[in-house]
Amino acid sequence: QVQLVESGGGLVQAGGSLRLSCAVSGRPLSYYVMGWFRRAPGKEREFVARINWSGGSTDYANPVKGRFTISRDNAKNTVYLQMDSLKPEDTAVYYCAAARSWESTGTGPYDYWGQGTQVTVSS
Repeated sequence: QVQLVESGGGLVQAGGSLRLSCAVSGRPLSYYVMGWFRRAPGKEREFVARINWSGGSTDYANPVKGRFTISRDNAKNTVYLQMDSLKPEDTAVYYCAAARSWESTGTGPYDYWGQGTQVTVSS
């Protein structure tokens, strides 16, 4: 059974930074493409960023490009999302997820999900 546990969320002022972590257990992290998604109040869950098995390829949603950085440490079984220059519109519950393929940025390929961590950005 693969488990994902996010941490690092909180309340931050606009322009500030947060670093989210996602600890994976049950199988080696290197088995999976890892993604971050978010769900804002009243909105659908949306793709934020993803990283391939080795960390050599990354992909970002347009609203976060240049501000967010996804990374992974397979030895520590942990994935990170560094979020800089935060905006109020980044307020959401952030989820990490694990997939066995790189085929799309949709939620379809992702088999395992964390419980989410709340990020609130005040103006």
